[in-house]
Amino acid sequence: MLMPRNDSDAELSRMKLLVNVPIKVRDSNNVILGAEYNRLAYNLERELPFSSAGLKQFHVLDFNMAYVWKFNPNWRFIGVVTPRLASTLTNPLENGDFSVNATVGFFKEKKNIDKPMILVLGVAYNSTVALRIPLPIFYYERRFSKSWSFVVGIPKTGMKFHLKERHQFQTEFIFDGYYVNLQNNIVLPNTVSASSVSSSAALVTVGYQFRLAANTFIYAYAGHTVFQDGVLRDADRNDIFTLNDNPSLYFRTGFRIGL
Repeated sequence: MLMPRNDSDAELSRMKLLVNVPIKVRDSNNVILGAEYNRLAYNLERELPFSSAGLKQFHVLDFNMAYVWKFNPNWRFIGVVTPRLASTLTNPLENGDFSVNATVGFFKEKKNIDKPMILVLGVAYNSTVALRIPLPIFYYERRFSKSWSFVVGIPKTGMKFHLKERHQFQTEFIFDGYYVNLQNNIVLPNTVSASSVSSSAALVTVGYQFRLAANTFIYAYAGHTVFQDGVLRDADRNDIFTLNDNPSLYFRTGFRIGL
């Protein structure tokens, strides 16, 4: 992913590697073990009232442990625990680098019908956000004709156009962001100390996906931010300095194999 330099003289790129392995247990139930690694490179070239050396690279590593219980032909219960490391990794690991997230929900899927659908309902607890309460999860995808389907939910809403089953064009409205512990605190001119950095953004994108083989895809998307807010936070997670709040272009490409 690349968000090129904008009017804040800020550029952000991200490399993501993700693997989840399902292990079948007790008929149709599954234990899923996996991990996701994100390396973010942040380049802020404008003059700042402090050193930006500690803001060059961020690392976020999740370990996913999930149980999927199929309690009837269409519905599954899903529980996920995700220990997370989010840090600049400039020093040895410390307590602030670690957090634990949890998700519980229900998943419904109908595949072998004229108008297949997916529905996800649940709640998620993220210990790194300022509002530390369970937040709702909603995702609904339905194919309403041979060539068209829609997605409604958070963090993604969009439309898909399916061309001869191997080609898919898609529009998206998505939310994205990160939260990372600063191992070397940044002291601002007013002597307030920043201990973490976070960013949130809403984006509109259009893209193309090509199916190479069964459940194997390559894809590319381009778009623009509706808003974004990159900030430094103090120990109480209050915003104390804005790094980047200007619009930006957005590009993403990748390769995916599904099981």
